[in-house]
Order: sequence, then structure tokens, then C-alpha cells
Amino acid sequence: MNYLNKKSIEDINVVGKKVLVRCDFNVPFDEQGNISDPKRIDESLRTIRYLIAHNAKIILCSHLGRPKGEFNLKYSLKSVAEYLSGALKQQIKMCKDVIGESAKEITSSLNEGEIALLENVRFHTEEEQNDVEFAKQLASFADIYVNDAFGTSHRAHASTTGVAAFLPSVCGYLIEKELRVMGEAINNPKRPFIAILGGAKVSDKIGVINHLLDKVDAILIGGGMAYTFMHALGYSTGDSICESEKITVAKDVMIAAKEKFVKFLLPMDNRVGRKFAPNTVYKTVSSDSIEEGWLGLDIGPKTEELFKEALKGAGTIIWNGPMGVFEWENFSNGTFAVAKAVAESGAVSIIGGGDSAAAVEKLGFAEKMTHISTGGGASLEFLEGIELPGIAALDDK
Repeated sequence: MNYLNKKSIEDINVVGKKVLVRCDFNVPFDEQGNISDPKRIDESLRTIRYLIAHNAKIILCSHLGRPKGEFNLKYSLKSVAEYLSGALKQQIKMCKDVIGESAKEITSSLNEGEIALLENVRFHTEEEQNDVEFAKQLASFADIYVNDAFGTSHRAHASTTGVAAFLPSVCGYLIEKELRVMGEAINNPKRPFIAILGGAKVSDKIGVINHLLDKVDAILIGGGMAYTFMHALGYSTGDSICESEKITVAKDVMIAAKEKFVKFLLPMDNRVGRKFAPNTVYKTVSSDSIEEGWLGLDIGPKTEELFKEALKGAGTIIWNGPMGVFEWENFSNGTFAVAKAVAESGAVSIIGGGDSAAAVEKLGFAEKMTHISTGGGASLEFLEGIELPGIAALDDK
């Protein structure tokens, strides 16, 4: 699929038109109920400002959390409306429902440059079911559909794919940027091209690894998934996480990497703990000798140096998944060291959303990365070469 061939917001006349924009306002909240990280909202502002400047009548929609098809004010987008009002310095007309009387009344009376925000689309079970009638009712509010929610584009839901069947459909600036940056990295990378993959499970990343083996020069493996590969090599991995049913797959991957002359680097040493807890007793041991009663929770200092050396001179780096339990101070060293090495590499650096994005934000390296994806699951499927239904549904140029 040639995602770069999709129409964008600048390829269609929006003047005076009602434009339904699917955003990703699924932001985190603190214990006081305040938005704790507005990054996803901020990423939508460029598209919204373009529509304001071109006198469109703007209808925003999004999901928030998992209300399971019930009208639950805990998951209301009211706080998002308040944040947007401040950021855009204009009133956001908040609808009390999604396709009900409030939504119909507010969207029908919009003037050019005005903005309405529908309530959480997941208050309806029909959203995740991609129900045709629900999608048709959403689409009936507008003349044009804009998808700018990359983080949900791997889901075939009513507001991401369903509405595209009823309206001229294009992508916003955020999705356009995600596709351009990641597409360029995958299809025309500056070399050497290096992938860093972490996280807990091999099963989550096996498709990505197999897809990247034909594209990259090296793959660096960290996180919990590394112990399945170590086990496949016959190493003692103690009580570390290990997907025993994936050991044969892990062996096949390493054989394929060798055949394709792709460097496949596993940890040389690990910080291991007595139990899975932030303040557990820990020590550093070689990768081939993790004793029973100990489990790997981070890569060790020798591995940090190995990975740092591998990243020197890289042209393109894609990173998805932390090197250890980075949320815990005692086991954040590996992720910090890799983040620092990526930031200082001078390479085109792409962070694949999710925990990787959270890690570089938390560790203070976000500003030094070329691109941090807003979609964990979506970026993973993009890297795996899987078609994203929310983007496939958009009009071609």
C-alpha cells in the first residue's frame, strides 16, 4: 500500500464546508482529574488551525479511555474542550452526546471558523463494532472527513474507517507527517539503518522483526523479549520472562538474520532482581548465567556499551520498546543509555510511540529525536508492513 499517495487536507477545498475531524484526544489524567500530558491534543492543533484559517465549520470527535459503550462522565471529553479553548483562544462548543439532539443542534448551527466537539465516540458500542448506521449518522453532520488520529488508524472503527465510506476523506497534518517520516525511514533510509526493539514479548514483535530483516543493517534486542532469544541459544535465564512456545521462532529469526547479513545483537549482561519489584535486591550478571531465583529486569553496562558502539555512525534508527523496566529507577539505566546514544547519534531517529515514547519523554531526550510517533500499536503495525484500515480508507490522490 502506498500511503504517501493518500489525499491530505490541502488537496481538498474546505472553505465553508462542515469538516468532521477524527482526532486522538486519548490523553492521560492525574489523580485530580487534570490532563497530565496534552501532547496528543497539541499534535492536532495544526490541522484544526488550518481549518479555522480556511473558514471551515469544524466538528471534532475522539475516544477517551475504555467506557465500554456506556455513557460514563468519567470519560467525558469536557476537559479536552476546555484545554482546546485555551490553546486555540476560542470557544469550543461541547456537545452533550455523539449523535443525539445536542450534537445535531450544535453541528447544524456552526458558523465558519467555529468548532464543535462531539462527546466520546466510545460511549456507543457501535463505534468499535464499525456499525454502518452509526458511521452514517456521524457522517451526516459533515461534508468532508479528515482522519488525524494516527494512534487509532490500525483499528477499523466507525469514526476511523466507517465514515470514510460516506464522505470525501483525507488525512490531516499529523497523519501526513507520521506516514512521510516513517515511510521514508522504511523505504529509503539513510544507512546504516538500525532497529532497536525491546518490550516484554517476542510475540508482540516477531512480525516487525521479520519485516525489518529485509530492510535494516542491524537489530538490537533488549527488554523482556531478549530472554526468549537467550533461552533459544541455550543460556540459563533463571526466572526471567520467557515465551517457551516462541523458542523455535526465535531460533529461526537468528538464522534468518545471519543468512541476510543483518547484525543481530543480544544483551551480553543484565541487571537481575530477586523479584519483580522496584526495590528488589539486584546485581549484574552475564547473559549466559542467570541463576534460578533471579530475573532479568534491564540490560547491563557491557550491553549499554555494545549498543552505544553499534549506534555510532548510524544513518537511520527506529526504536520500539524499552530496554528494561524503565519506570523503576534501579532498572532505567539501560533505556537511559540507549536513549542518550540515539539522541547523540546524529541519525534520523524515530521513536515508535507507546512505552518508547514515554521513556524518551520521561528521560528528557524527546527534543533531540527526529520524530516521536503518537501511535504505539499503529506504528508497530506500520513497521510490520500491515495495512492500517483507518488510512487505507482515505481517498487516493
